Amino acid sequence: MKKSVFKILNIVAFSIVTLTLTNCGSEEPSIIIEEPTSEVIGNLNSGVMNGGLEEDYTLTASTVYNLNSSFVVQSGATLTIPAGTRVQALNGGTSVYIAVLKGGKINIQGTASNPVFMSSASGNPGDWGGLTICGDATTSAGVDAEAEVGGFIYGGTNDADNSGSINYLVIKGTGAQINADSQYNGVSLYGVGSGTTISNVAVINGSDDGFEFFGGTVSASNLYLENNEDDSIDWTEGWNGTVDNAYISHTIAGFSTVFEGDKVNGNPKFNNITAVSTVGGTALQFKKESGGTITGLSLSGYDVSIDMKDDGALTNVLIDGVAANPLLSYTNPPVVTAADYTWVNSSVSIPTSVLQGTVTSKVTLDASVVYSLNSSYIVQDGGELVIPAGTKIEARDGGTGVYIAVLKGGKIDIQGTATNPVVISSPSATAGDWGGLTICGDATTSAGVDAEAEVGGFIYGGTNDADNSGSIKYLVIKGTGAQINADSQYNGISFYGVGSGTTIENISVINGADDGLEFFGGTVSATNIYLENNEDDSVDWTEGWNGTVTNTYISHTITGFSTAFEGDKVNGNPKFVNLTAISTVDGTALQFKKTSGATITNIWLEGYAKNIDMKDDGPLANVIIDGVAASTTADYKTGTKVDVSSWSWKTAGL
Repeated sequence: MKKSVFKILNIVAFSIVTLTLTNCGSEEPSIIIEEPTSEVIGNLNSGVMNGGLEEDYTLTASTVYNLNSSFVVQSGATLTIPAGTRVQALNGGTSVYIAVLKGGKINIQGTASNPVFMSSASGNPGDWGGLTICGDATTSAGVDAEAEVGGFIYGGTNDADNSGSINYLVIKGTGAQINADSQYNGVSLYGVGSGTTISNVAVINGSDDGFEFFGGTVSASNLYLENNEDDSIDWTEGWNGTVDNAYISHTIAGFSTVFEGDKVNGNPKFNNITAVSTVGGTALQFKKESGGTITGLSLSGYDVSIDMKDDGALTNVLIDGVAANPLLSYTNPPVVTAADYTWVNSSVSIPTSVLQGTVTSKVTLDASVVYSLNSSYIVQDGGELVIPAGTKIEARDGGTGVYIAVLKGGKIDIQGTATNPVVISSPSATAGDWGGLTICGDATTSAGVDAEAEVGGFIYGGTNDADNSGSIKYLVIKGTGAQINADSQYNGISFYGVGSGTTIENISVINGADDGLEFFGGTVSATNIYLENNEDDSVDWTEGWNGTVTNTYISHTITGFSTAFEGDKVNGNPKFVNLTAISTVDGTALQFKKTSGATITNIWLEGYAKNIDMKDDGPLANVIIDGVAASTTADYKTGTKVDVSSWSWKTAGL
């Protein structure tokens, strides 16, 4: 028989007609006229994406597709993108994007070993528009609402609407600016329904949001969001889907938030969310009456945890079953980490390991890892933190929100050596960048048993003068002293009721905005202490501390510091053996308040305008220097200087 196959399409260009003659037994030759191909299909066959796709089409994984303008999947059409496909977007701003219209579908079929990539050549924020999907699910904007991008129509009444599936997609460089109020996002979901599947998606370097949900019921899992400059996850118009497992990273200053919820509260759910910032900022922001239910939240490095922008009810936001509390930092151990996203090809160096939350058992760090201290890291009663020789911990310039604390009953074991000290510092080592190290023990203090520290409200003090809070050897700590309030600051190292069973040897505190070392009662002693340019007191003590410090070298080269020593309150008669303090900027050397005092042997003071200051007219006999009562007129250049020439470890940096 004779066959003619014709398919008439609404097209711009036609394909070549081919006549094929075949012999099939007694059959007459068949004439087959190939399907005419539209310009859009012809361009796709050539590796170019632009125009409107009106029929189903599957890309070829071996082809690199050039997205040179808008590419719109029309209603009734499905675009399939197999594993390993790469789409390179022209750096063309708002005119370059992929959109799936209401009734259309996209099926991205990446795998962990072969994700799909969509990116501009450089992957810079704002290079192109990103991916927009419009569905038929409900939204508070109503049926057939108009999107702020492209004027696309979205929203309906079918909450189970299916706009396709996305699996293992990496998308970079999105967020082109539309106008003063609007930008494209990495992935925009307008009224997308729960029949749509979204999992394993990374949005990196977006100049606006990573994901934004405009109503709808779609859910997503395993999201990786890095350096999106507005919100990592944004939602509005009553979206009420679920996000399971998301890792969010901020390393560039000036972003907006981790979450931003707006308008009516559809109560979306978030399970296992980890967000890490090295640049401060706000974590979770809720506008109008928005809210959500969050389980497994871990925040690190943010200045503000919860921001109810328009004074909405905190009960709209439930975190682990309890109403949100802006006073909490939510630095819980993360369930999700960057290591879970091995398929993400990130060009940004994410901190290998972030220290946050609490230590409740024995935790040993790894000297081969550069650690990031972005918030508080607290060793609880019964916990022990072991820091091997050579470990470096980079503290975020985050003020009072960044510190390490060892609580009463906890221990720290810093195992530095002369050739491999442990270093804890902010990147610039600028005074006041972060809080420092605080240790609380069970030894006696005039503040009593279970006193409350001026920093963190930590509890300290007891009756065990031999209490052991661990061991610190060869530690260099820089950039501490963040301001708590008008009267209080963190110190380089604060010892609250720490007992004599604790070992402190070879410690260097440099560039502290408050004290280098401060002892609040207790009996702990220390050996080989180097203190440089701490802006209040190099060594401060109070509450009857009565330990011994052997070999102390203090240097002041910046004007405006307070003193080399400050003793306060009752006199526990601490002892200092071999003290050298040298100033190039005058100042006061040794100051004693109330009835405080000390016994000092082998002293060398140089360059101070005043050597001895009995601030409250306490008796000079409380201060014994080389066997005699202190003198306000003595020169005190009679001893032998502490030789620190061999202390090569003392200024080690990150």
